[in-house]
Amino acid sequence: MAKFELIGTASIPGKGTELRLLRRNDEFSIRIAGTAGELMNTRLHGSEDALAELACQRIAERPAARVLVGGLGMGFTLAAALAALGEDAEVVVAELVPGVVEWNRGPLGAAAGYPLDDPRTRVSVGDVGELLRREPGGFDAIMLDVDNGPEGLTRRENDWLYSPKGLAAAQAALRPDGVLAVWSAGQDPAFTERLRRVGLLVETVTVRAHRPGKGAKHCIWLAH
Repeated sequence: MAKFELIGTASIPGKGTELRLLRRNDEFSIRIAGTAGELMNTRLHGSEDALAELACQRIAERPAARVLVGGLGMGFTLAAALAALGEDAEVVVAELVPGVVEWNRGPLGAAAGYPLDDPRTRVSVGDVGELLRREPGGFDAIMLDVDNGPEGLTRRENDWLYSPKGLAAAQAALRPDGVLAVWSAGQDPAFTERLRRVGLLVETVTVRAHRPGKGAKHCIWLAH
């Protein structure tokens, strides 16, 4: 089997380390420099798709729905949100690492069908937490796929997003009857309780990394 080839690097702001984009034939992988594991792979995106599908099906009938995707990654959650919503929707995607946006505009973009080219997409380069604070009542749905979920791997600052204050900011950024959906690599009962303590009704859904029904089990919280 062919080996992965390094085709790009991107610095993580405030971290002092970098992400690496690797390619093997038509397969892409994003990894953290200096570690053995990978953050994302284009062959395993079933749970990223499900994050958008589960959230958007609850608000898809709303006229001019406006949603936020926190974390562009490989573009699969963004693409799934666009597929689930109408032509009058707007999907704002917040990505901290500028290089990840460039990868999605370039060699990585074909994997998810170039969702950044969709006229309904708006890109915000920066911290999704700051965007939440700037836009109270701004979104019908918020989908967070930042780092590894509540148990982050790449950036300590992401802890705020999953803290009571961060969750309260996300709740304030929702429109009436809005939905907050949060992706995680695994279950976290303490996080479920944290969502409830800020006044949200919570449902936990287990989804597979690879469809149909294969791969690691990931967790999605749906809160409203």
